[in-house]
Amino acid sequence: MDTDEPLREIERLYRQAFAEYGVIALWNMRPVEPPTPGAALAIVAALRTYGRMEGRRLAERIESLCRAA
Repeated sequence: MDTDEPLREIERLYRQAFAEYGVIALWNMRPVEPPTPGAALAIVAALRTYGRMEGRRLAERIESLCRAA
């Protein structure tokens, strides 16, 4: 398994979160480049609170990957 794979997945999910929930849940945040696990964890609470059930699931995936990385 590639050691960079979890980081690439975190980046992908981070970008997905802003693409899908930017206006709904992340309206007061700016995406950072390149996304880091810390930046990804910073959006998890907003996704859980304002992202409906799908946003909550995305937040859980992001958090799980960040905690493992």
